[in-house]
Amino acid sequence: MTRLFENIRTKIEAGARVSDAEALALFESNDLLAVGELAALANRRRNGDRVFFNVNRHINYTNLCVNRCTFCAFCREVEDEGCYTLALNDILEKAAEAVAAGATEIHMVGGLHPDLPFDFYLEMLAALRADSPQLHIKAFTAVEIDYFAGLTGQSVEQVIDELRGAGLGSMPGGGAEIFAAEVRQKICPEKISGERWLEVTEKVHRSGLKTNATMLFGHLEGYGDRVDHLGRLRTLQDATGGFQAFIPLAFQPDNTRVPGAKGVGGADALKTLAISRIYLDNFDHVKAYWVMLGLKIAQVSLAFGVNDIDGTVVEEKIGHDAGAASPQALSKEQLCAMIRKAGRTPVERDTLYNELTVC
Repeated sequence: MTRLFENIRTKIEAGARVSDAEALALFESNDLLAVGELAALANRRRNGDRVFFNVNRHINYTNLCVNRCTFCAFCREVEDEGCYTLALNDILEKAAEAVAAGATEIHMVGGLHPDLPFDFYLEMLAALRADSPQLHIKAFTAVEIDYFAGLTGQSVEQVIDELRGAGLGSMPGGGAEIFAAEVRQKICPEKISGERWLEVTEKVHRSGLKTNATMLFGHLEGYGDRVDHLGRLRTLQDATGGFQAFIPLAFQPDNTRVPGAKGVGGADALKTLAISRIYLDNFDHVKAYWVMLGLKIAQVSLAFGVNDIDGTVVEEKIGHDAGAASPQALSKEQLCAMIRKAGRTPVERDTLYNELTVC
């Protein structure tokens, strides 16, 4: 293993690319601190000691969904207790509250609603842009974009153009889950394939919109599946440059239906974040999503190659429905303090990583 770490350090210092075999060997290593040291080096060369966050708000506009992914505790059917769809006025009110709290972004995703027409989403975007023009609207996953195309009979490109015209500013990276077909079939058999997710995301990038990328880990996948997932993202990023940040999402097992799912321990979470930083040499940012990781692991991850701690979030539903024990929100002051206590410099950013203030 010593030779492995030496070889990878040499590659990082030379700006050379780590191979799939090397990434897999890092996953199989038990030397967490050595892996973390390599990730810290890779991050320091790219980002110094700055750690980004933003003031944002999540709005999950509906939990009704035609898919019944076994890993998801958020989705409901029409007859289920707790199903909801927010009225447009409620969405606008939440956005106005975000503006009053100093937010620069709203992050919007929801289920694949069985009855809402595509015009609802266009109206929602246009109303948000008119009512709260200072907010950047980051909304919809590649899964939702594919669904909208099916609803309308339009191409993905046409759907994206209409959404952009109505006010869409960028997209999050949800719906990627894990690309490996055998595992994906077990955790989300009704969802679009990994190949389709990549295809739709490429079209989004070609349109000029930026997105993030995610990977759901800690369920039924193996280390090889994680490396495969990272490899496909790195290849697409080589082609488009459209990804802003990579966000490994720690699987939350409560209230889900994945038999034998293992969940994520702290060491596994830190190792996955670190290897992501080492391997994804064409991504500027690796984000620790504190909602699913918990505050302590997210803070420690700043020594394991992470340079983004997400944002204030406010009223997150998807992870908490699956058992996330983190708070529903953090203040800007709490985020700054968490970053400073980790020995890093907190930098408030907007959605597109323009630097706003240093805390």
